[in-house]
Amino acid sequence: MTRFLHLTDLHLSHADSGDMGLHSDTEATLRRVVAHIAAMPEKPDFVVMSGDLTNTGHDSSYRLLQEIIADIPVPLVLALGNHDKREGFNAVFRDGASDQPLYHDALQGALHVITLDTGVPGRVAGAIDAEQMDFLRAALARHSDRPKLIVMHHPPRVDPDGLPWGTIDMASTEALAETLRGHPVAGILSGHIHINRVSHWHGIPIVVSNGLHSTVDLLDRQDLRIVEGSGFGLCEWRPSGLSVAFVPLTPEARQITVIDRARLLAFS
Repeated sequence: MTRFLHLTDLHLSHADSGDMGLHSDTEATLRRVVAHIAAMPEKPDFVVMSGDLTNTGHDSSYRLLQEIIADIPVPLVLALGNHDKREGFNAVFRDGASDQPLYHDALQGALHVITLDTGVPGRVAGAIDAEQMDFLRAALARHSDRPKLIVMHHPPRVDPDGLPWGTIDMASTEALAETLRGHPVAGILSGHIHINRVSHWHGIPIVVSNGLHSTVDLLDRQDLRIVEGSGFGLCEWRPSGLSVAFVPLTPEARQITVIDRARLLAFS
């Protein structure tokens, strides 16, 4: 079994960035997650952060991110989202300020993790350009014995009539479906839309987590009602498939009671 965490939509902002658009204390939430990871008796094999690492893309926010995640004792898989700025990320995490997209692949546990950059500068919606599609085809041909885990901030457009800003565009969705066809894909991890959702798309599970900033009221079908709520995904890969449990962080749940382990095992 390979166990990993799925974090998304961190929306981190340094106090010096002048960001007035935060809905919650994202720095405190991220530090809390890092503390949870450090306290886990069985550490995950890796941690995925699937985009919107910062809220405005300032260099200072990426430096703050770098400082906080340095305490995570397992490999990290980072992706960029529409709130990120490639220049700011590259200045801190790569070789210098540039507008180069972030896409990469690596073996993590029993999985071959392939990360794409679906951001389109100046747009909320996402896309996958031809260069990255070529990269994806080449990556899929590597490590043929490993199931593929795709990380991309914007999910594919499952509903052709859905809001276009919430996904990659239809052309990218169709090209992605064709490119992935016939390959052993364990799942796709995404964020962007601030909800917990699992969809099955051409037999592939698409897992979206609400992330560390806020969440959306799914019962309001008229407007976009943003409410308090953050969390992450606790994921497990077995040869039988991918399992995901959504772990709530805020608002903090009030404990009702505790059933000790001895009594719990006695139930069987």
